[in-house]
Parts: sequence; structure tokens; C-alpha cells
Amino acid sequence: MGKNKLARWAELGTFVNVIQPETSEITEKDHRIKGNWNSRIFRNNNPVILELGCGKGEYTVAMSAMFPAKNYIGIDIKGARMWRGAKTVNETGRTNVAFLRTRIEFLNRFFGENEVDEIWITFPDPHPGKRNSNKRLTCPWFLNKYRVVLKNRGIIHLKTDNSELYDYTLRLAKRNEMEIIYASDDLYGKETVQAGDITVNHPDLNNREITGFITDNILSIRTHYENIFLKAGLKINYLAFRMEKEKLIHDNR
Repeated sequence: MGKNKLARWAELGTFVNVIQPETSEITEKDHRIKGNWNSRIFRNNNPVILELGCGKGEYTVAMSAMFPAKNYIGIDIKGARMWRGAKTVNETGRTNVAFLRTRIEFLNRFFGENEVDEIWITFPDPHPGKRNSNKRLTCPWFLNKYRVVLKNRGIIHLKTDNSELYDYTLRLAKRNEMEIIYASDDLYGKETVQAGDITVNHPDLNNREITGFITDNILSIRTHYENIFLKAGLKINYLAFRMEKEKLIHDNR
């Protein structure tokens, strides 16, 4: 491990906005923070939004600045990457954002039922091929984990450059009769598909349609890798859908 990486690991441990438990702490029991994010970390009752596989935390940091009345948590297992976002937040003193270093598989050890309002999955490993579909962060196994921690009709956002992952997730959502909020296989192109709106549960919209909201706000945030994909001529896919609390998610097959 290089000196820079070691230094980042050490500094990460000093940030008050970072939780990084040992795996042994949560393999057999829940972490003490479970069910207590609003009361112990954020000290408010604002909505909680997760970014899974947050990397450097670009979305987490940018959205926390854009929507100060919401709480954001970036989750990733790679601390050296997470350091960048955590350091930015630590320096700015922003109180509505935190980071959790753990594997997504352990999500339910850290979050209680109905504790989360939305989940963002930004440019995850697509795990191409049918044999690997059960490893995707949008496969039924993971979606059913999210369903537990999400409030009823909570929202899943997927942003990816991989059309196979996008198509797979869209088919899965349709097969399970989930409400599609927005779907586009070419986000920055001319053609998009709109289905419904999210005005009711999102007061920040001020009664604006989701198209304006998506264009002017959330999707103006572009990660380092997203800019690389766009320069390479790749299309960016975006999908948002709601999850019903009591509806078990089944596979496409």
C-alpha cells in the first residue's frame, strides 16, 4: 500500500462524519447506529438518502450541498476513495452528510426498517452476462434488502453507462409492477421517457415536473468517471422507480 493511501486511511479515521467498523463487529449482530441515524448522527428528522458504492462521494457531497434539508450517507468499502468526499465535508463543516465504510451486503446491519427514503446507485459494477446477474446491485436479492430499510414507496435511482444493466433493471421493475418514475437510455440525448412525477414526496420540487428537476438539479452532477464515459461517446442510462414495502421482488425469469 502506497504512502498516500496509508495517509488517507489514517486521516479518514479522524473524521467525525465517517463510520468504519470492523467486519467482525457486524457479522453476527447489528451495529449500534442502526435505527439511530437521525437522532445520533444528523440530530434532525430530515429524509435519509443513501448512495451505494459512492466511490469518492461526488454525488453524496454535491447533493448534500444542493438539498440541505435532507441527510446523505455515502457507502463504500474502499476507504482510500471515500477519503476525498469525507475530507471535503469535514473541511466545509457540513452536517447533513456522513460516510459509512462497509460492504453493501451488510446494509441491514446498519439501517432499520423504514429508516431510508431514497437510494442512489451510481455507476456500479455491471457484472455482465446472465451468470453474473445475481451479483448486480439491482438484482432481487439486493432489492429485497433495500425494501426493508426503505419507507413504503421509497425510490431507487440507477445511473449507469452499461445498457445491459439498465435493461435488466428496467425489465425487473416492470415485471414486478413497480412504478417507473423516470427512464432514459440516453440521458443527455434528445429522447427521454417520462412516467409520472415525484412532486408529492419531494417538497424541494416546488410543484415542478420531474423533467425540469432532473435536468436542472440532480443530473447536473457528473462524476469523474461519468465525464470520461461521455467523452468516449458512451450513452448514460438513468432509471428511477418506487418500491412497495410489502411486495417481494422476484427475478426476471
